[in-house]
Amino acid sequence: MKISLVIITLNEIVGLQSIFERIPLNAVDEILAVDGGSTDGTIEFLRSKNVPVYFQDVKGRGEAFRVAFRKATGDALILFSPDGNEDPADIPKFKPLLEQGNDIVIATRMVKGARNEEDDSWFRPRKWVNHSFTILANLFWNRQKFVTDTINGFRAITKKTWNEIALDGPGYTIEYQGSIRAFKKKLKIAEFPTIESKRIDNGFGSPSFDTGMAFIKIFFYELFV
Repeated sequence: MKISLVIITLNEIVGLQSIFERIPLNAVDEILAVDGGSTDGTIEFLRSKNVPVYFQDVKGRGEAFRVAFRKATGDALILFSPDGNEDPADIPKFKPLLEQGNDIVIATRMVKGARNEEDDSWFRPRKWVNHSFTILANLFWNRQKFVTDTINGFRAITKKTWNEIALDGPGYTIEYQGSIRAFKKKLKIAEFPTIESKRIDNGFGSPSFDTGMAFIKIFFYELFV
């Protein structure tokens, strides 16, 4: 099975400079990047490392995924964000689970041996909200083994599965929609525990309220589609 590693970027020069040398390039057959319009040197850095960079005409993480699946040549794609949340050392863990016949493989932050970036705090709003959406998705659509982290973006998807689930969601809802549609089609999903760290640049990622509303909208869209 040929594996493509896709680096999703938008002004991630700080993260890239910190972690690029820790990416196990020998664990994948292809590496490429999809960029949303960086202006901080991200594109130049990637090109200096001989990483092909593709651009998206439409904004949003969902569109980045769609560009990735059009451009990558692998049988399965690992989607990776270089902001420090995701551990490059986990990249080799995807291939064995894909080769076992799983359609989607997710690095979960929600099981024993894993860590969510909020686990050091007593107040964990993002983790609790993510867990709530995960419970809802499992309750409404999953009839197989409970999937613990339906939202995490650090995941691998086979190209066959991508074509089958035909994701059209925007922004940060693309992973959640992918999990839901995989449930609907009774596809095989595997997980392994991951350690989620803080963002390297001390950024805040997606805006919490707007992102939460987007998840509510995609949930009801999938409920009635």
